[in-house]
Amino acid sequence: MARTVGIKDVARQAGVSIGTVSNVINRPDLVSVDTRLRVEAAISELGYVRSESARQLRAGRSRVMALLVLDMGNPFFVDVARGAEKVARENGLMVMLSNSGQDRAEEEAYLAHFAQQQVLGVLLSPIDGSGADLGVLRRGNIPVVLVDRGADREEGCSVSVDDVLGGTLAVRHLVETGNERIVFVGGPLSLQQVHNRLVGARQAVAEAGLPPEALAVVETPRLDIAAGRDAGQRLLGLGHRPTAVFCANDLLALGVLQSLFAVGVRVPEDIALVGYDDIEFAGAATVPITSVRQPAYQIGRTSAELLLAESLSEGPHEHQHVVYQPELVVRASTMRRAARP
Repeated sequence: MARTVGIKDVARQAGVSIGTVSNVINRPDLVSVDTRLRVEAAISELGYVRSESARQLRAGRSRVMALLVLDMGNPFFVDVARGAEKVARENGLMVMLSNSGQDRAEEEAYLAHFAQQQVLGVLLSPIDGSGADLGVLRRGNIPVVLVDRGADREEGCSVSVDDVLGGTLAVRHLVETGNERIVFVGGPLSLQQVHNRLVGARQAVAEAGLPPEALAVVETPRLDIAAGRDAGQRLLGLGHRPTAVFCANDLLALGVLQSLFAVGVRVPEDIALVGYDDIEFAGAATVPITSVRQPAYQIGRTSAELLLAESLSEGPHEHQHVVYQPELVVRASTMRRAARP
């Protein structure tokens, strides 16, 4: 096996000190033009590639920020990652993207790994409302920004969406389009985002003067299409078939739509349908799905900017909590009912 070329080899080839080679690589303005050209020629001739990991260890600071999300199968988190990566590239950083799969053991393992790697900081979408065990990161003075979930002030910075408002917008729209038997599909309810969307849905039912039982709940173990298909089958077996369904995300809504179509239930003529996130597939479905839009790309950008600011802060850091406002995007899946008087 060929021996790895090191900085000592470059120094020997160029006839300079190791410190001079280091200056050419990191602070070329400190080196004369002739010396710099000689060192660069040696680097090219020997095929030297500097070890970024070694450089980071010497500097005591990584150039990598970690992003741990609930489900990389959800396009919402893909857009969050794109926003974070954009900020990272603008600042000469890399993003280590990981997926907990809504599994607590996986989440804990990744957090421990990030601590071992001494990452610059962690962008985290935690599994439940109680939050992850961040002690392993705090002991290493690794900052954390919670993504798509609010945080207590002592937890760190956070970037989220007003999901209570989002749930209210969705169900208010369903009520205004003539629906009084609505099912909320989502879960697990321990996820803060899901819980808050259900709270908002119940608020909309109350403000419309409907009884609480006007909103039934079908809890799901996950937030994916397969769970949506299963929920669709379950809600069709309810004693009183609903006239509308509000899903905690668009993947669930797509699964519900598949189940309804499979047994000849029409959307929206028989059952109206609303999702959440406004991923591209929602608008491209066979029946375009009404959805609550949240700014995924901007959430990623803002989260990375907060993390970068905290990691580079040399004095006391004041945590920030950014909350974006959701927007209802109305499409064909809810548009054919007569307005409620």
